[in-house]
Amino acid sequence: MNALYATLYSFAVTTKDRLRREERGATAVEYGLLVGLIAVVIIAAVLLLGPKLSGIFTSVNDKLPGGSGATSGATPTS
Repeated sequence: MNALYATLYSFAVTTKDRLRREERGATAVEYGLLVGLIAVVIIAAVLLLGPKLSGIFTSVNDKLPGGSGATSGATPTS
């Protein structure tokens, strides 16, 4: 995880320095790299936090009235 952080930090510093040197701003390639980097971070977060979030939602669902006994095909009785 530290290697990923170091790589991301190095990439951000390099991009920041490059943007300061060039008057034109970022190119489409740099924007594409940033979008790709953001996608990788989101995917990593979902993979790391997914099971924990699933457990939290299951716990909350079980504590709600009718949460654990409800079925997907049940019809409401009101």
